[in-house]
Amino acid sequence: MRHSEAAITDWTESLGADKVDASEDTCGRYGRTLLPSGTTPCCVLQPDSEEEVQSLVQIAQKHGQAIYPISGGKNWGYGDACAPVAQAAIVDLSAMNRILKIDAVMGYAVIEPGVTQQQLYEAVQAEAPEFWVDVTGAGPNATVVGNAVERGFGHTPYGDHVRSTCGMNVVLPDGRLLKTGFGHFPGNKTEHHYPYGVGPILDGLFSQSNLGIVTRIGIWLCPKPEAFSFFLIKVPDEEGLSETVEALRPLRMQGVLNSAVHIGNDLRIFTSLDTYPWDVADGETPLPDSLRKKMRAETKLGAWNVTGSLTGTSAQVREARRRLKRASSHLGSIVFVNDKKLALGQWVASRLHRVGLGKALVKNIEALVPNYGLLKGVPTDMPLQSLAWRLRTPLSEAIKDPLDTNVGLMWLAPVLPLRGDDAAKLMRLVGPLFCEFGFDLPVTLTMLNERSMVAVMNISFDKSEADEAGRAQACYDQATQRLLAHGYIPYRSSLAGMGHLVEPGDVFWEVTQDIKSALDPAGILAPGRYIPL
Repeated sequence: MRHSEAAITDWTESLGADKVDASEDTCGRYGRTLLPSGTTPCCVLQPDSEEEVQSLVQIAQKHGQAIYPISGGKNWGYGDACAPVAQAAIVDLSAMNRILKIDAVMGYAVIEPGVTQQQLYEAVQAEAPEFWVDVTGAGPNATVVGNAVERGFGHTPYGDHVRSTCGMNVVLPDGRLLKTGFGHFPGNKTEHHYPYGVGPILDGLFSQSNLGIVTRIGIWLCPKPEAFSFFLIKVPDEEGLSETVEALRPLRMQGVLNSAVHIGNDLRIFTSLDTYPWDVADGETPLPDSLRKKMRAETKLGAWNVTGSLTGTSAQVREARRRLKRASSHLGSIVFVNDKKLALGQWVASRLHRVGLGKALVKNIEALVPNYGLLKGVPTDMPLQSLAWRLRTPLSEAIKDPLDTNVGLMWLAPVLPLRGDDAAKLMRLVGPLFCEFGFDLPVTLTMLNERSMVAVMNISFDKSEADEAGRAQACYDQATQRLLAHGYIPYRSSLAGMGHLVEPGDVFWEVTQDIKSALDPAGILAPGRYIPL
């Protein structure tokens, strides 16, 4: 009997037959990925408690069977629900979806790994309406914990998700339950208030690693500000990126811009509005410059478009608007939108729409509303529609699960110093490479903190086109290697890119392997994920 079969027998006895599924259909479904290729698991386990997670981990250790935990499998374009190695058992934690506590005074929630963005948003709206949940564009059904332990980010002043976590429960590879921070002290009062505890800080070991399974986490909520204003700056010149970064950096460092600021190119927005114009482009890829400029004029977009929010007291927002306008006036036009102005725009658009007028206004309002909401912590699946950009056959309905389509997606997300020269250099490094392989380069540079920015770029492709999938992989590999060679390291990686990060003799990876060997000597937990085999 293979060790996976023996493990499945024990898991079935321990968890119950309803929580262990080794059917071909289920394993095939969990082996799907938006990457060019994936792996098939031996089975899927669906525990609904910490105790069951501890039990299944101990059984995996007993049989030397690899397991791979996922919170919901919505890690689009980074690995989805697919394991790095074949025949691992997927541990699907989506049934552990309890919101254990919401503190409406101190502004935090304690949740399990299966809690979705929509679920937490609705609970906070009902129980702590003076706070926001910071969410991503991964969709309402993406999980909060999954993004946090991947060091993902959102849009509000609490956009850096790993910095907003406080207190974890972690099942270790031997089945022990670890509580970080002050959580291991009986009767402690500040487990979810003070992140460091006393002694070594262990929380960081469990983000972007395979050292434990996070089963509970504290998440800080963002206090709802007195005043809020969305802003959009349209920069008409493609060469204006460097100047834009230089103009905004002082405001970010001084705290005038206190939330994530996104600088996206026109392609980033085109991909969210429609699919690739195959007929108009006569099949040519990437998008011809002349057509790209025409589309920019028709949609009234800049070559670069800066979006973000100003939050604080009414006086603070007024002053921030004044300073932002002064700093950016030479870059291009700037628009500010608050709740009152948005409501007026919606009212006018609806009236014009009734008489067959104002199509452009209606379309702009429809595009603005979900983006405006994201800045206030309202989940939306609108960004998922951009994944259909390269499909040859248009979809008949909006994307809910990209894995049900032929969508292919690979992310590149290097971190840059918050300098204009670095932003311009990035485009020179990867732009020609994407063009060489026939792909467009949608890019968003996000000022996540005061000194760095994350350049989020993606390769969209049609998985039904074998040649295109192969070119996507080659483009990804070469772009990753080129970025690493110039010192621009990704803030997170897809399963396809983790091998590029490890160099022999690098003490950092040697130490992580030492820790892995101490905690998981059999290497059963998520082998191949970040920490090298």
